Amino acid sequence: MKAQVFRGVNQLSYEDVPLPEINADEVLVQVRIVGLCQSDIKKIRYPLYEPPRIYGHETAGVITAVGNAVTGWQVGQRIVVMHHIPCMRCGYCMNDNFSMCETYKNITTTAGFIPSGGGFAEYVKVPGHIVQNGGLIPIPDSVSFEKASFVEPTNCCLKAVKKAQVAPGQTVLVTGAGPIGLMFIMLVNYFGGKAIATDLLPSRIEKAKAVGAEAAFDPRDPDLKDKILSLTDNMGVDTTLLAVPSDKAFFQALDSTRKGGKIVFFAEFPDEVEIPINPNILYRKEIDLMGSYSSSYRLQSLSADIVFNRRIDVDALISDRYPLADLAAAVERAVSPTPDTYKILIYP
Repeated sequence: MKAQVFRGVNQLSYEDVPLPEINADEVLVQVRIVGLCQSDIKKIRYPLYEPPRIYGHETAGVITAVGNAVTGWQVGQRIVVMHHIPCMRCGYCMNDNFSMCETYKNITTTAGFIPSGGGFAEYVKVPGHIVQNGGLIPIPDSVSFEKASFVEPTNCCLKAVKKAQVAPGQTVLVTGAGPIGLMFIMLVNYFGGKAIATDLLPSRIEKAKAVGAEAAFDPRDPDLKDKILSLTDNMGVDTTLLAVPSDKAFFQALDSTRKGGKIVFFAEFPDEVEIPINPNILYRKEIDLMGSYSSSYRLQSLSADIVFNRRIDVDALISDRYPLADLAAAVERAVSPTPDTYKILIYP
């Protein structure tokens, strides 16, 4: 089968690799659509992991083989593959901190080499732990593979929105109006809140308003704070969702978030970035700083419901479609986006 093999920093090799052999408790999935995620791009462009590997994890496809011990799944079923499933037994899982679970962090879906997701290939093997514990989600007949590939990223965004306890009537600042920021806007609206967005690109400012933001601004606007205050009865937003890894965005969040509000770090910052902060700002304003990493098993069914039943318009996020052979070009497009670049989908 064909796969895009990571052979080193910025080195993707489109090559033939062996079709994965499945064990008795595993299934083989033909990948129909896989989303290109920012985490995939970081792993390709930076020396984070040793090659060779096959990345890709926002996967939707069709079961083409099932092991002898597999029950409840059949060849031909259309499914979403979740590459993370927690153990449900450790201290982290008992406290709903599923993304901290070692079993969760240990990616086991694979198309060969060191298990790393495997979606950037024609077929991916799903291990027994994931098959048996809710890691396969059936796709309704009325839902396209394109839509279905959004279940995993929707879960990640939904986790942050839930963690911030976004409620009807609240106002949320979303920094960055790329595909993740746009999804945040949709989810804030879904839960009855109002979103204000910022982005450097005029096209994304307009896109943010098109998908439901009450207002959208250039973060370089010297009057940004005053404009946000004018939209929030001079209080500031209830929550800020940091969807870009920018220290400037964080300090704007401090200025724009009301007393008693929340700031959620969603985007992953480079490890060398350090942000100095006067702790009295948090003390006197009672602002909660929190992080939200990856998805939540607890929200898996709700994420699927939101996507499958069109409670948010994920189709509006899709801008580019590339065959698997052109993955390197897709990565370059994501790194250097045009004014109309949002979510990129890959077709093995």
